[in-house]
Amino acid sequence: MDIGIIFPQTEIETGKDAIMKFAKTAENLGFSHIFMADHVLGANPAVHEHVRDHYYTHDSIINEVFVTLGFISAITEKIGLMTGILILPQRSAALVAKQSAEIAVLSNDRFRLGIGVGWNHVEFEALGMDFENRGPFVTEQIQLIRELWSKDIVDFHGQWHDVSQAGLNPRPNKKIPLWLGAGSSFFPKPPKVVLQRVAEYADGWCPNFEPDDQGREIVDTVTRMMEANHRDPSTLLLEGRIRTSGKTPDEIKKEIEQWRELGASHIGIENRRAGIKGIQSHLEAMNDFVTQVGFS
Repeated sequence: MDIGIIFPQTEIETGKDAIMKFAKTAENLGFSHIFMADHVLGANPAVHEHVRDHYYTHDSIINEVFVTLGFISAITEKIGLMTGILILPQRSAALVAKQSAEIAVLSNDRFRLGIGVGWNHVEFEALGMDFENRGPFVTEQIQLIRELWSKDIVDFHGQWHDVSQAGLNPRPNKKIPLWLGAGSSFFPKPPKVVLQRVAEYADGWCPNFEPDDQGREIVDTVTRMMEANHRDPSTLLLEGRIRTSGKTPDEIKKEIEQWRELGASHIGIENRRAGIKGIQSHLEAMNDFVTQVGFS
């Protein structure tokens, strides 16, 4: 099972020095991948009630995900890179296909594209995209992106997208894994429509539930949905998330085993929201995980 680290961008300093220290330390310590969140804008909680008491607001430091992962790909050699989770329906599908292909090429195929539908209508409005139709819209985006990655010339005409005899160059050397987010820390149980999208289209998925009975029930639901879609459930990878705040090393080890029993192929370690701030504190937290918990 691969164990990666969630990039704590809301809790470390801006600028390349902090990013370099984090990425190189994560690689040197043996983490399998860096998982990086995406937001373009943060809303003002004084005006927008839905972000009050939220950790993503206009005050939150959120680096642009493609630029930052491109930078990290240049200063590392082996650690995997993943958008976690890119809010796809507030972006151009063709542009995301282009940016993803470029990072895959520059990183020698270390990139996974993790996507979700998003929750912040303020971002969608500012970017000129439709928040209400984001579910069906993202399904069409997935179809178009995969065609652009795999074909020299694409002729695609959907409800929202028209590509007439055009293509990407460079295209990825091999298939870019496309992962879907499912649920959030505030609403860990995903809606049925999200699970159905995972079952139909995802190479892997990143839920936010705990590895408990409810989590097992959700995994079983996706398995049944995949079988109904004539897909082999064993081909769908799963990345669990472990929030380390307030947990002992033994408790974290137990949770890793629970995810393993649930069939997880990957784990994302989250040291955010644990009361630590600054790059040095996060480097120490990563080192503590390796020395006290490890990757076994």
